[in-house]
Amino acid sequence: MKFTMLFDFPAFIEELREKEDKKEIVEKYERHFWKIQWDIKDQIWYTNYLSKFWSQSYLTPEDLEDDFDWDILQKLVIGSFSSDYELKQQEKDGWWELYIAVKSWDQSIVKTVSELWSFQIIRLYEIYIEEQMNLQILMNEEAEEKDALISEREVRLKKWNAVLDTMNRSQEAESAKREQEATLGDLMWKL
Repeated sequence: MKFTMLFDFPAFIEELREKEDKKEIVEKYERHFWKIQWDIKDQIWYTNYLSKFWSQSYLTPEDLEDDFDWDILQKLVIGSFSSDYELKQQEKDGWWELYIAVKSWDQSIVKTVSELWSFQIIRLYEIYIEEQMNLQILMNEEAEEKDALISEREVRLKKWNAVLDTMNRSQEAESAKREQEATLGDLMWKL
């Protein structure tokens, strides 16, 4: 059974083409690379950058579980230069929450993905995709910016790998603790 995704990449690109203040993004992108007619995963910014991020399961809004590609959203969030994120394990059930922090002027907003509404998630897709397209254009147009952007991408990849390493160590430590407690329990029964 195939589900219909609420975020439609080709429709979003067509929307950008029609907006007077946004159409230049698509025109420049297509001039430098190719006509946008495929999926997000076929875009150069995805294949060269976002695809390198390994995914981690996290909580999503229950009623929207099948409505979005959560893997792509996570990669857009962690690969973004315009926001920050944190992945925290919930104590009560062990599930991971993806927090997104956005700073605007003097105000900072932090939300978990699981508490977002569908229109907010769609807007995140739009903002992050537009950001990735603009950065890819900038890398192609401004030689002096290219190295700085590549370095920032590498920093973000290293940060994410460190987050995953820390998560794995935390899970291994918890597993070892449970194993030790079970062994101690068995020994107590034998006494």
